[in-house]
Amino acid sequence: MPAPPARAIAPARSCAYLVLRRVQEQGAYADEVLPHAAAGLDARDRSLAMRLCYGAIQRRDTLDHVIAQLAGRPLAKLDPPVLAALRLGMYELLYLGGAPDYAIVADAVELAKGAGRGHGLVNAVLRRAAREGAPALLGGLSDETPAAAALKHSHPRWVAEMWWQELGAEGARALMARDNEPGELAVRANTLLGDAGALARELPVACHADPLIPEALVLEEPFDIHGSALWREGRFLAQSRGAMLVPRALAPAPGERVLDLCAAPGGKTTHIAALMQGTGEVVAIERNRARAGTLARTAERMHAGNVRVEVGDARLERAEGAVYDRVLVDPPCSGLGTLQAHPDLRWRVAAAGVDEMAAVQARILGAGARALRPGGVLVYSTCTISPTENERLIASFLDSHPDFGIEDLAAELPAYGHGRIGTGGSGGTLLTLPHLDDTAGFFIARLRRG
Repeated sequence: MPAPPARAIAPARSCAYLVLRRVQEQGAYADEVLPHAAAGLDARDRSLAMRLCYGAIQRRDTLDHVIAQLAGRPLAKLDPPVLAALRLGMYELLYLGGAPDYAIVADAVELAKGAGRGHGLVNAVLRRAAREGAPALLGGLSDETPAAAALKHSHPRWVAEMWWQELGAEGARALMARDNEPGELAVRANTLLGDAGALARELPVACHADPLIPEALVLEEPFDIHGSALWREGRFLAQSRGAMLVPRALAPAPGERVLDLCAAPGGKTTHIAALMQGTGEVVAIERNRARAGTLARTAERMHAGNVRVEVGDARLERAEGAVYDRVLVDPPCSGLGTLQAHPDLRWRVAAAGVDEMAAVQARILGAGARALRPGGVLVYSTCTISPTENERLIASFLDSHPDFGIEDLAAELPAYGHGRIGTGGSGGTLLTLPHLDDTAGFFIARLRRG
């Protein structure tokens, strides 16, 4: 007798499982794998697949804690495909809901079965989880201490401890909780081709404007950005509102000469070009040749003809000398302000790496400072919430560069002056926070050379 046909698995779960295994077993980046894995899915399934795989990755430690309890064995003894099926099913059962428990369990079993073995364990563990329910399995988790909060909200303990100290217990808890929710979907209208109002009328999804950032539109429903003809025409670029604040803080004027260090992938570079109305020159430096190529293609798509891309090391002194009117230093960082958009990042960054990053950031900042003309403006920004890479680095730079002074950005944009929390905020820097601003976490300092 022929075997019965395999049960059809929901497309979103199949896609999420593929992404989860690529991240878990091959070290891939979820936000890079997902667009290819989700090709062909409709908007609803694409959105669900993203929520499933991102959530299962973000809440890994909490899920593993529950799975270990219910499985009664060390997770290290489980085959990776089995663990992936358990994490995916457990996340949907405990955190997402909306689908019948039996469908979630059945699909997880089929996914494990397709990988070869272990589907019996998947069935037993997930059926028990469905039976006991989220209140019983998660209700005993506390966030009264940094260590407990790290487990409940699934963050590295060192991150929980740092935010506890810098933001206070309430702020740290709220930030970690927000990190596990979907981030905003925002786009920047390319004002070289039209304003945000005109773009909003052409977008096929509902959106709303930001009164503080004229180019920004926040989308209110799923949208295949890269499949849009408007995207291909260069009418907009996907970008968080936190990132959009950086070129606005730089405030370049038409006709100026601007240096953008560590410029790829080009969101801020092309925003600067648009604020300059396509005039003057933006010299965009990128060390990686492939990323420089991507940057050049982005500038071309966004009609930013005043951008010149150069392959080079941002840490090195520019041969032209101090000739730039404005300099943007946006160096590589720990990225702790972008954990919503980059779900696996929290598991990749180590506490020891932060000091190493800060040393590189300081070198790039120094190179940018030397390229700035007297009277010119330098903006330093990161997409992280880490005083070592932000407030302390700027304080150290100012101590060793008496010809530079800091300008009060917080007075200009008080809505984003959250840098005053904890040890931040000295000198009027900006710090956007996901749980307060519903956008990525960005630190921004604006300096002027005397």
